[in-house]
Amino acid sequence: MKAVLFGVFLGVLLVWPAALSLTAAILTAVAAAILSKPVVVAFGLGLAAGARLRRHGWRWTR
Repeated sequence: MKAVLFGVFLGVLLVWPAALSLTAAILTAVAAAILSKPVVVAFGLGLAAGARLRRHGWRWTR
């Protein structure tokens, strides 16, 4: 299902090139909104660091 939706999205971008600039504008606005919230950025970095520590088998205490 994801592949079908992705194909539809790419098809729309090929048929309607203006959608590419619209998509870029929307993605830029969403990224700016997310990055303007320091709590969200800190939470995301904490999740990434925690996942990395768990993947390597490290623990906070030994």
